[in-house]
Amino acid sequence: MTKFLQKLGPGLLFAGAAIGVSHLVQSTKAGANFGFGLLWALLLINLIKYPFFQFGPRYAAATGESLLEGYNKLGKGVLKAYALLTIATMFTIQTAVTIVTAGIASTLFGSEVSMEIWSVIILSICFLLLLVGKYSLLDKMMKVIIIVLSLSTLFAVAAAFINFTNEPDWTQIVPSTDVELIFLIAFMGWMPAPLDVSIWHSLWAIQKKKQEQNFNSKTAALDFNIGYLGTIVLGIGFLMLGGLVMHGSGKSFSANGGEFSLQLIEMYTQNLGEWSYIIIGVAALTTMFSTTLTTLDASPRAMNKTLELILDKPLNNGYKVWLIVLIIGTISIFFFFLSEMGSLIKIATILSFLTAPFYALMNYILICSKHTPQSFRPSKMMHFLSISGILFLIGFNIWYISIL
Repeated sequence: MTKFLQKLGPGLLFAGAAIGVSHLVQSTKAGANFGFGLLWALLLINLIKYPFFQFGPRYAAATGESLLEGYNKLGKGVLKAYALLTIATMFTIQTAVTIVTAGIASTLFGSEVSMEIWSVIILSICFLLLLVGKYSLLDKMMKVIIIVLSLSTLFAVAAAFINFTNEPDWTQIVPSTDVELIFLIAFMGWMPAPLDVSIWHSLWAIQKKKQEQNFNSKTAALDFNIGYLGTIVLGIGFLMLGGLVMHGSGKSFSANGGEFSLQLIEMYTQNLGEWSYIIIGVAALTTMFSTTLTTLDASPRAMNKTLELILDKPLNNGYKVWLIVLIIGTISIFFFFLSEMGSLIKIATILSFLTAPFYALMNYILICSKHTPQSFRPSKMMHFLSISGILFLIGFNIWYISIL
């Protein structure tokens, strides 16, 4: 078992990045507002995005390069477009996940320390972990975090089903009002994660290969599938928790970070019992800390590599510089927009959905191109899923823009 876990890595980092706001906030809200009615949307968007996420580790295993180096082969324009999209979204995304993490920490450890200070503490801890431990420590920590997260979440879902006295309503719902449709877009935008996480995954796969020589294409595929399946199962788990515990309660979530986190944990414990406080607390905190840590590592890593490829030269300490820039930008937004947590999360998730067709198309073109060995190119089924997914994402984007 230990040897098996040692082989895994990038897939669990993907799960750590994915299982965050999309699960704890969006999936829980989906359950609270619609019961089990949006289960179809969760399963559909995971199916649609699967090929494009899988192409990240597949390309890395096939070529020994990240998707960014592949984008560079498609043309500098593609790489520059990625850089602009990342700069436009990285600060908002990091702020959104840090706000939720700080809110949960404040709820669990006492509100004597302000949310702003909690954000600084959390980002400082993550900064030190990444600076000192680098990828190796991140890899080891994530295995522990994902195991704790999975067990605590599944236990909470089981307890909720035991305490649920009514018959669960499995009727699926298609949102109809503008407010409901905007929520659906936000929900699907970050479920299971933004598509640019496929780029992060390819970078992590390259790092893993440097440390683990036995990390071959088969291991990379298994590693990814385990991580992806985990995000789906836990997404369903959080949606069910929201449906079982909160649906029909008549309460609504606050847009304030601290109040939201307190509401979230209190609603669970009031319905499941005070004994569940620590379980829900651990599940929530590990969920969001893993996301904060992995996103803080990935965006600077990706931006540093992107600039190196654009400028055709290595950048000394580029990763550290981007890490500091991201932390400063996040803290600045945090101090000025704390009360607008709901709006920040909505903006971040909608931006992720609107940019999804670009990443889907680039990943598909690259994996089908001459830059990928023939044996690693998609099967007929993956071609069908990919083309269907691209058309769906483009069509959904056009439809969403038309209703704004």
